[in-house]
Amino acid sequence: MFNGNLVRLRGLEKSDIDNIMPWINNPEVTRHLLAFTLPLSRAMEEKWLESAVHHTATDKLFAIETLAGEYLGGCGLHHIDSVNRHAEVGIAIGKTDYHGQGYGTDTLNILLRLGFHSLNLNKIYLRVFAGNVRGMRCYAKCGFKEVGRHRQHRFVAGQWQDEIIMEVFRDEWEACR
Repeated sequence: MFNGNLVRLRGLEKSDIDNIMPWINNPEVTRHLLAFTLPLSRAMEEKWLESAVHHTATDKLFAIETLAGEYLGGCGLHHIDSVNRHAEVGIAIGKTDYHGQGYGTDTLNILLRLGFHSLNLNKIYLRVFAGNVRGMRCYAKCGFKEVGRHRQHRFVAGQWQDEIIMEVFRDEWEACR
């Protein structure tokens, strides 16, 4: 388990399916997730969870909990490249009551600490849609900077959205802490 000020990260478990299903098809939660097609059935999510509970050399996935043990969502480091020392980060706080209260920032800082200190990464990057203003504020607080943009990359609710690429280097993250 990895603890922060508000949350802790633990390995995913098959039993997390009961916590995931209430929000996995909620457009308010999932509209900013990159690779998401609604709706997802319980069987589809169980199949994904079956593979996700096992960490691999290139993916480390976690459940996000409050320090009191309440399940909030999921996160992870993806496409871990140990030779070039970089990875992509992803986060989803499924319980909307916890949005905008620092839980995402705390989660992200734990993942950055894990990536930079435990996995010896030099850079961690992410992709975010331009409409995810709250997410971009969180990422900027953690030291991420915009480095690129895929224009009109996603068509949502009748509008095109840009996909923004952000990254932070270990020394930059340590300097802003």
